[in-house]
Amino acid sequence: MAILEDICGAEPGELEADTELFEEGILDSFGVISLFVEVEKQLGVKLEPTELERSQLATPAMIIAEVEKRA
Repeated sequence: MAILEDICGAEPGELEADTELFEEGILDSFGVISLFVEVEKQLGVKLEPTELERSQLATPAMIIAEVEKRA
């Protein structure tokens, strides 16, 4: 969650697991790419933009689930 908060410019604890990141304008396509780069750099988990749809990344909980699946 810390990586996502950093990318989005959110304060620690500001994002809830079910926050709608795209609908609320917190995350955009550039932010997604930045997130993928940071996840790979910090966690060693590679997320491919061609493998994931925006709907699979709609909330922090969904992003965490995708990272955990690939870890």
